[in-house]
Amino acid sequence: MDSVFMHQGVGLDAFNAWPERKAVHALYECCNSMSAARTLAAGRPYENHLALYRHADALLFSMSDAAIDQILEACPHVGRRPRSSRSQAEQCSVWDDDESVMAALSDAARTYATTFGFGFVMFVDGACANDVLTAVSDRLHNDVETERKVVRNELARINRTRLERMLGPEGGYQNW
Repeated sequence: MDSVFMHQGVGLDAFNAWPERKAVHALYECCNSMSAARTLAAGRPYENHLALYRHADALLFSMSDAAIDQILEACPHVGRRPRSSRSQAEQCSVWDDDESVMAALSDAARTYATTFGFGFVMFVDGACANDVLTAVSDRLHNDVETERKVVRNELARINRTRLERMLGPEGGYQNW
């Protein structure tokens, strides 16, 4: 969740007033789906933050599995970003070095993808590598239908956090 986005703290009024192309671009940064970004942009103006969040959730949960799989392709792959786990690993005192962390996460992600046919995604706010490995292990016990529901819930949490970052506080920040 440490990604830096171009549009942060814009405020709902500014977002509602943006040209469609700019709104679609900002929304794509949040949801990794062009069709979802276009649909959400077309739903403006939103009365409040919650109205946008609810529309985004409803849209996500109505998407086909194929559309969700496309979103997952745009998500970072677990175990493929060297040094992405250093601060979490240090906090948890679980791992000796980044190579062992990345190897374990990469192996777990491969097993997950082989089992389910789509990539692993998890809202990791504050989680360390061991937490992610535990989640992968736990979720491998799910059947495909259950796991697809879990994935949508995780994506919804990620989208909400990104939308919150994009909008910022109710009035936005003054730089917009």
